[in-house]
Amino acid sequence: MDRINVPPAGPADLPLSLLEMGCSGRFELITHPSPEQPLPPQSTLPHGLPPTSLSLEREVEKQFLQDAAWLPIHDTDFAFQKFLKVTQREVNVDSLINCTPSALHSGVSVVRDPTTGMLLDFTEVLLENTGLSAKNSLSLQRQPGPPSESLRGSNTNYPFRPGGMEELTLDQIKKKSVLEEDIDFENDLLRVPPGLKVGMDFTDKDAKIAKAEVTLMSLLSTLDDITDLQPVAEEKEEGKESEEAPKLPRTNSLEDLGVKDVVSSSTPSERGKDEKSKPKENPVENKNWAIPVNINAPCDDFYKRIPNPAFKWPFELDIFQKQAVLRLEAHDSVFVAAHTSAGKTVVAEYAIALSQKHMTRTIYTSPIKALSNQKFRDFKTTFGDVGLLTGDVQLSPESSCLIMTTEILRSMLYNGSEVIRDLEWVIFDEVHYINDAERGVVWEEVLIMLPDHVSIILLSATVPNAVEFSNWIGRIKKKNIYVISTMKRPVPLEHYLYTGNSTKTQKEMFLLLDPTGNFLTKGYYAAVDAKKERTSKHAQSFGTKSTSHNTTASQDRSVWLTLLHFLSKRQQTPVVAFTFSRTRCDDNARSLDSMDMTTSIEKAEIHSFFQKSVSRLRGGDRQLPQILVMRDLLKRGIAVHHSGILPILKEVIEMLFSRGLVKVLFATETFAMGVNMPARTVVFDSIRKHDGTGFRNLLPGEYIQMAGRAGRRGLDPTGTVIILCKAGVHEMADLHVMMLGKPTTLQSQFRLTYTMILNLLRVEALRVTDMMRRSFSENHRDTQTQEKRISQLKQMVSSLPPLDTEGQLSDMLPYYHTVTELRTTTEALQRAILESVNGLKALSVGRVVLVNNKQHLNALGVILQVSSDAVNRTFTALVLCEKGNEEEGGKGNNTAFPHLFNIALFIPEGPCSHTVQKLTLQDVSAITVKTLKVIPDRIIDNYNKRQQPRFRLDPPGQAISTATQELLRLAEANPSSMATLDPVNDLQLKSVEVVEDTMRRRVLQDSLREFNCIHSPTFAEQFARVEERMKVQEELDRLLFLVSDQSLSLLPEYHQRIKVLQSLQYVDSSGAVQLKGRVACQISSHELLLTELLFENVLSPLAPEESAALLSCLVFTQKTQVEPHITSTLQEGIDRVLSVAKRIGELQRECGIPQTAEEFVGQFKFGLTEVVYCWARGMPFAEIAQLTDVQEGTVVRCIQRLDEVLKEVRQAARIVGDSVLGSKMEKASLAIRRDIVFTASLYTH
Repeated sequence: MDRINVPPAGPADLPLSLLEMGCSGRFELITHPSPEQPLPPQSTLPHGLPPTSLSLEREVEKQFLQDAAWLPIHDTDFAFQKFLKVTQREVNVDSLINCTPSALHSGVSVVRDPTTGMLLDFTEVLLENTGLSAKNSLSLQRQPGPPSESLRGSNTNYPFRPGGMEELTLDQIKKKSVLEEDIDFENDLLRVPPGLKVGMDFTDKDAKIAKAEVTLMSLLSTLDDITDLQPVAEEKEEGKESEEAPKLPRTNSLEDLGVKDVVSSSTPSERGKDEKSKPKENPVENKNWAIPVNINAPCDDFYKRIPNPAFKWPFELDIFQKQAVLRLEAHDSVFVAAHTSAGKTVVAEYAIALSQKHMTRTIYTSPIKALSNQKFRDFKTTFGDVGLLTGDVQLSPESSCLIMTTEILRSMLYNGSEVIRDLEWVIFDEVHYINDAERGVVWEEVLIMLPDHVSIILLSATVPNAVEFSNWIGRIKKKNIYVISTMKRPVPLEHYLYTGNSTKTQKEMFLLLDPTGNFLTKGYYAAVDAKKERTSKHAQSFGTKSTSHNTTASQDRSVWLTLLHFLSKRQQTPVVAFTFSRTRCDDNARSLDSMDMTTSIEKAEIHSFFQKSVSRLRGGDRQLPQILVMRDLLKRGIAVHHSGILPILKEVIEMLFSRGLVKVLFATETFAMGVNMPARTVVFDSIRKHDGTGFRNLLPGEYIQMAGRAGRRGLDPTGTVIILCKAGVHEMADLHVMMLGKPTTLQSQFRLTYTMILNLLRVEALRVTDMMRRSFSENHRDTQTQEKRISQLKQMVSSLPPLDTEGQLSDMLPYYHTVTELRTTTEALQRAILESVNGLKALSVGRVVLVNNKQHLNALGVILQVSSDAVNRTFTALVLCEKGNEEEGGKGNNTAFPHLFNIALFIPEGPCSHTVQKLTLQDVSAITVKTLKVIPDRIIDNYNKRQQPRFRLDPPGQAISTATQELLRLAEANPSSMATLDPVNDLQLKSVEVVEDTMRRRVLQDSLREFNCIHSPTFAEQFARVEERMKVQEELDRLLFLVSDQSLSLLPEYHQRIKVLQSLQYVDSSGAVQLKGRVACQISSHELLLTELLFENVLSPLAPEESAALLSCLVFTQKTQVEPHITSTLQEGIDRVLSVAKRIGELQRECGIPQTAEEFVGQFKFGLTEVVYCWARGMPFAEIAQLTDVQEGTVVRCIQRLDEVLKEVRQAARIVGDSVLGSKMEKASLAIRRDIVFTASLYTH
């Protein structure tokens, strides 16, 4: 077909083109723009058409070749200058002002034909919550932040709403909307906006014209009037719609509309919550959130219930593992407490597999970095898609399973990281670490801050209070926690005492605890005898016992040589020998220079593995003394593992040990904490350790944790635990407690830190008191039952009859308060008398006392017997009474305490009678000065006899009659009142409290007579009413106090810390976080000191390497004996740091925090300044190790942690806007990140 030549468009032609509408096959003609006529909108959509695909070439050309704005101006390159001449660079100042566009408030939705699916139309839909962002909302509905912040979040982000934190309750919302209703636009306006110093003056200068009252609703209703005046035509079109929409009556208050609760509840989820909480007025009494799972019941239908599990193991699961997997499938949270080798990792693996199946993420947290690295390697081989985040390493952070230390998870939660959105599980390994005084608080913070949609898996060693702990988590998270704890060990343990120390005695090993848990005293005594036989005759003849715990190095050596020969003969290797001091570990290993425990094949394997691992180090570092020593030891199958060993060596040792090539490992306790490396035998060098304050025996928990390393599952039938008796056999009681005692309970180490306070103050919706109330330390508070009781009491108060306080009764309430105070004072006095020697002497047999209780009013009695029970002492006494009022609980109902103002003695009106009663201390209102001679036994016997029906009418016996007559005579002689013993003058009680109470009692008793209400005829009845009401009210007040924040144990300390922050200007008086506070949020430890150093420019005069050296005081915690040699500028820096620290310490002291300034300054140790300074200047590691007595491993760890501090300071400098300091920190960081200190872990490669 020939090509048609269309003539060029003339002025008369219409410039048209076709535009395809969406994908529906409809076209629209549109006109081309002519120069003077801009285009009409290309579509009916509100924001124009969706963009078409642009050609990439044009984009690149436009951006890089035509637009010079992206090129730097100050480049001197000649070609570049020429290029600048070619492209006309236009200066566009506005481009510097970058303002993110506000979120679109609407979106486009498609209307389709329901049958054919054809597109019919596009409609505009209004979107809700478009204004939510990470800077103003806790909701998961907010839009994601920039990708750069998606992992760690940013310290200006809000966290996501922590699960279990109550959103507003209905009452609060009602309260709010009541406040919102009556906004008086005349009087109630704020003059000063919150946070500003000055404001506006709204006073009307001109004369006021009286206006009608303006309320929010009346304003809105006028709006309605305006809309009513719209043209009628429009109304017709909208007629269809308005028929469907129900008409709301116009009204002046939200209440009449019935939309009150809906209007003010801001998010749909809140509304749902309110509706849920309405119908359930009486939830289950005192709900238990922790549900213990019975692990003895076999789990037969496991494969039926989970036909295709997310993960399959090559072995059959134990019952407790199956139970846990079932719970995970139901998406419940679990707490698994089991011994080390029982297989808790199965639970973690299943959770990771499930989250991969569900396309969600899992975070696995561990307390120790070494453990994180190991888990990374294990999970990486199992699952592949695993990432690692520790302070200095970040590997594939986009993976579905992230392994990290708890501190990093905490900062991610505070900073609102986007990872939290996709999170399904958080696995806390080694939860018993929550007992750690220093870091335990981090676990609690993380558990409190986790959002609702995250389920929790807690793995822990056996702890006695797993249910209590889970109950706490369940309560703060409002979800059930299933507790699965098993005491079973897959490989049972046998515990022995070993007394051998030479070839002759090498077989002296005595079983002390068999696998079933029986403690064999026979074995203990056999060990004692064996030890005794060898004690030299010399010592026996003098009868001294050698009790010293210490033995000489040569004795030690012979014991170890003997034991290891014995064990290798019995093929009981590999052996872990726990020794509680690093030097002891090294010495023991060195003393075994004659032992060789490996075959030549094993030697070759060890050699090649060692060379391969060390080949990653630089030449000089391979020749470090520690590495050479360890190489020789390893070849003979011996190794040492403690915090002083270089990290790379530690990893080599762990890997060789797990391959069975290390036969004897001398390790400290840290080896048992995280590293999951079981052995055949565990040996305890001693059972005492130094815990930072002094020596003590091992706790049962520690012993179980370490002994649990014995016995490899699937390899050994039983594990052997041996306790060496070097100096003498340990006390049997100590051994018994240590082996069979209860492991340590989980206890809260919750404490307030400045970082926590600032992070929560940053976000208005979270309060620090909420955090404190949810901490495990406040677990005893049972708010739910208390609140239920409060509502009951409130109803009781409202249902009580009203009080009559007219006329004579007008001073009823003050009277009640005076009486109550008098009662408490009197009770305190009586307690003091009873607890004193003189008081008890006075209250002896024959003493005349004044008795007041429900039955008697100011009656005289005489004491016949005093009970021997010191706690609730009772007195048997003969008391005067009316005839017919002998029985207890008789007619009188004296709740109004008439005896307090009416002191006339009781004199019977009719014939006098008597009764013998047991009186409590409360019944005895005074001790008189008189005593009577009585014969108690006869009186009591006679009285008891006459209580029997037969002898009911007998006349009283001689002894009773005499006593009664005497009492009556006394009463008639002193009708108005009797002289009583004064606690201070007569009983000689001179303590301040007693003297004050006596005076107060006197004043109160006198004041009682002035009240009018006591003369009212209805006084007794009204008083009973007042008392009933006040009792309920007092209980109500007490409970309200317990539920309120005022009763939090940490509240005073919180106020003290806020005071510190205010005086340092981290927060202002209204609690808003200032710049300094923002900086401190970035810093995880010693935040006050670091922030002050930043703002005082202490680091400015220093070179990068000097500033790194100075900051090493924040991470180094040990003592050293070596004095560092340092430059003068560094010395000045140190002095300034100390003076700042002293200032902060003193300020804390003034604000009431109990730590002294010296203690605060004492935490900063400058022992490593020289080492770090030389390291940053490039000195090789071998020379640095010579500068100090600190072990190599510790130095490496300090420098690694220092790098994290430098990173934090760099970010802080960025916030302040100090770019010079930022780049200086960058340089310092680069200077120390080199060689052996920052060799990557073997586990992560």
